Amino acid sequence: MRKIAGAIAFVIFFAFLLFSMYELHEFGKPPSDMDDYIIQNAQNETGANNAVTSVVFDYRGYDTLGEATVLFTAIAGVMILFRRGKDEE
Repeated sequence: MRKIAGAIAFVIFFAFLLFSMYELHEFGKPPSDMDDYIIQNAQNETGANNAVTSVVFDYRGYDTLGEATVLFTAIAGVMILFRRGKDEE
């Protein structure tokens, strides 16, 4: 039974890979016209001189805030995990 389940999982995974490969866009061609919109309108809409900065901080500001929160939480967790107590010194 385990071998059958493993074979089914392998076939599903392989089918997913083939489908993903079929759906890939040609290298260097963007999937949408969003990049042209950002290049043409970023400075007027955000006031940033750099299009990458406008995307990171203005268009995707909540996403960047979420990433920073996850990073801060991970660092705080590691610091709490490896801190030394007063009795251990």
